[in-house]
Amino acid sequence: MKILFFAALRERLGCDSYELETALPTDINTVRSALQQAFPAQAGELTTERALAAVNQTLIHDNASINDGDEVAFFPPVTGG
Repeated sequence: MKILFFAALRERLGCDSYELETALPTDINTVRSALQQAFPAQAGELTTERALAAVNQTLIHDNASINDGDEVAFFPPVTGG
C-alpha cells in the first residue's frame, strides 16, 4: 500500500510517500502504528494529534477501514486565520 505525506509532515519525514506491506483490509490505526515503527525518530509527528489521515481524499478516524486500491494520506492539521 502506498502512503502519501503532505505539507510539513512530508518535510519532517524526508519523503513524499512510503510503501507499506500489510494485509488488507486494515485500519488507519494499524497503518499509523506501522509508520511510527518505520520512522521511529519522527514517531511523534505521526500521532493522531499531529497528523490527520485521509482515505480516498476524505478525512477519517483511526478506526476507519482501508481496502485494496484505497488512497491513504497523512498531513498536519491546518489552521486558518
